[in-house]
Amino acid sequence: MALSITLPKGSLEEQTLLLFRQAGLGVRIGEREYSGRIEDPRIERVKVLRPQEIPGYVERGLFDLGISGLDWVEEAGADVVKVADLGYSKGGPGAVRVVVAVPAESRIRTARRIPRGARVTTEYPNLTRRYFRRLGIPVKTLFSYGATEAKVPDLADALVDVTETGTTLRRSGLRIVDTILESTSLLLANKKAWRQKRGDIEAIRTLLLGVVEARGKALLIMNVPARRLDALMGVLPAMKRPTISKLYGLDYYAVETVVEKRSVNTLLPRLKAAGAQDILEMEISKIVR
Repeated sequence: MALSITLPKGSLEEQTLLLFRQAGLGVRIGEREYSGRIEDPRIERVKVLRPQEIPGYVERGLFDLGISGLDWVEEAGADVVKVADLGYSKGGPGAVRVVVAVPAESRIRTARRIPRGARVTTEYPNLTRRYFRRLGIPVKTLFSYGATEAKVPDLADALVDVTETGTTLRRSGLRIVDTILESTSLLLANKKAWRQKRGDIEAIRTLLLGVVEARGKALLIMNVPARRLDALMGVLPAMKRPTISKLYGLDYYAVETVVEKRSVNTLLPRLKAAGAQDILEMEISKIVR
C-alpha cells in the first residue's frame, strides 16, 4: 500500500521541491506540470496542486499525504493529522503571518476597535469570520481574488491578508493592527492513512525533518594537542557532546562537533586561540535524531 502525496504549486512550490530533493526524494514533474514522480517505492503517486485545496483533499482521502500552510489548514477547517512542521513558508525558512490591517491614517490601533458592519476583504473568508466572531464584531466579509491590499480603503475598510515582513502593506498605505496566526508549511496526513500506513509516513517524515534539522548547521572537524584539549572544550559548542578520538602515534586528539552555521565565523578564531589546528567546516545534508 504505497503512498499518494500532493505538493503545493505556486509560492510554496520552490521551497517544497528543494526540501524533497535535499531529502533524497527528488520530484520529477511531468509535461503538464501537475503530475510527478518520486523514485521511492513508498510513494506511488504525486500531484502538484494549489495549497488552498490540499488540506481538503487530504481530509477526504484523495491523498494520503499533503503539504500546505497552517493558514490553509485553518481556513479549510480540515480534520487532518499534522505530522510535522517543516519550518518554511513562501519566503523561505520561518513563518508568515495572517494579519488584520487598516488604512495607515485610521485611528484604529487594535482589531477590537474595528466598527460593527465594517467591510473586510480577504482571501481567508472562513478564518476571518471565525476571528471576528470571537471578538464579537459582526463584519461584512468580502472575498478577494488577489491584490487584496489595493482594495482598502476604496472597496473595503480593512483587510485580512498574509505577510512576511509587512513591507507591502506599509507601501500600500496600510497598518497592521493584529496578527491572527503565524503559518509555516506542514506535512499533513489523512487520518485513515495515518492508521494504516503510519510506518511509511513516519519514514518520509524522518527524511524531511532530517533536512530541516540540518539547515543552518555545520560540522566542524579539528585536531588539538592533548595538553590544550580542556581549553578547547571550554569554548566549543555542541549539539550534545563533541566526538573525540586519539590520533595514532601523536599526542593529539581529533574533535568533531555540530554548530550553528551563523556562529562559525566568530567561533573559528576562538577555537584557533584555544589550540585547535587543521579545522575543517563541512556541510550537513541531514540530521536524524
